[in-house]
Amino acid sequence: MAAESPTSDRKVVVHLRATGDAPILKQAKFKISGNDKFSKVIEFLRRQLHRDTLFVYVNSAFSPNPDELVIDLYNEGFKVLVSGAVPYQHGVV
Repeated sequence: MAAESPTSDRKVVVHLRATGDAPILKQAKFKISGNDKFSKVIEFLRRQLHRDTLFVYVNSAFSPNPDELVIDLYNEGFKVLVSGAVPYQHGVV
């Protein structure tokens, strides 16, 4: 049985930033366990924004796999800055 590294239990600060037509959240910074998957961040944003479809990016550069651990994104040197945008709906006024 392998021992888990001490950094895996670490809390990571996630900064949320609205882009496009996404509404701005009242609280822009959250702490999340490093053991949580990125899908937890996506689900949280979906609940907060009341959207089924959401485009989520880290550092405005890439959309990580939902199974990626948050601590892995942090350990790669990324400041976990999550940008969310809602898709444009054609013909909706």
